[in-house]
Amino acid sequence: MNGSSAHSFNVSFADIQKAFLPPVFGVEFVLAFLGNSLAIWMFLCRDKPWHTGIVYAFSLAVNDLLYVITLPLLILYYSNGKDWVFGEAICKIERFLFTCNLYGSTFLITCISLNRYLGIVHPMFAHNHLQAKHAWFTSLAVWVLASAITSPAFVFSEVKVLRNRSECLGTASDEMLSHYFPYSLFLAALGCAVPFTVTLGSYLSIFRAVHNSQSLKSSEKRRVALLVCVVVVLYAVSFIPYNILRNTNLYRRLHSLDKKPSSIYTAYQVSKGLVTLNMCIHPLLYATLLDNVRGLCVNCTWRKVTTLQS
Repeated sequence: MNGSSAHSFNVSFADIQKAFLPPVFGVEFVLAFLGNSLAIWMFLCRDKPWHTGIVYAFSLAVNDLLYVITLPLLILYYSNGKDWVFGEAICKIERFLFTCNLYGSTFLITCISLNRYLGIVHPMFAHNHLQAKHAWFTSLAVWVLASAITSPAFVFSEVKVLRNRSECLGTASDEMLSHYFPYSLFLAALGCAVPFTVTLGSYLSIFRAVHNSQSLKSSEKRRVALLVCVVVVLYAVSFIPYNILRNTNLYRRLHSLDKKPSSIYTAYQVSKGLVTLNMCIHPLLYATLLDNVRGLCVNCTWRKVTTLQS
């Protein structure tokens, strides 16, 4: 393929991103920034001490706020026809923060899920052994883990110059693609598949325990069912499609299967917008439902104590 053809194909890829991503990221930035800022403010205004659920929800809101503040750079980048004007150092930092906080979010959602599982299914253990300091330590460990597994972004991300246009690579150059693709599969497995499996298992156990309870009201059971459905749907429309389509697109790039934008590539661009949708929704969702779930934990603990005493 000659240089002129390669350039025209690259421009056509950029046109799809320019048309779709800036307006989507713009709306999501406003909603997510305001929503997470409000959630953090609500948490800080709460009476101390915090219980473990509040610690995890607060950590999630902070993590998502750090994620969404990277969006304005991407909005400008895609609006400018994928011409990066902020230098290579900022490119690497932006790509790292975007990826780190994306997977930090999935890990923290898993922590919230396990915390609720223990509080409802094993309330005595949670009451006797889980403390706020454990949640703070776990949140810190999550950020360390997310930073560690996404730090290769500093190596793979770079600015490539093509005909006076600088492109900030979100994945890797063609020369590094054979090394990046296995790493991307690793991120999808550890950062998405494992958290989703644990989260789904936790909420299914919670749903089963609550559904089989004879003492909980129907309204309480419906709240738990709603929580399970929302979490599964959020994963199904955002994290899972993004990881699957990113790796499918990388595979097609690696084997030179796409010479012009395909349906896979277009779907991958849509998934970039959908993956950020979580940051707009779940901090306020968890903040809203947190006390309801905590009430279920208290009720379950009280029933356990009553059963043991009788």
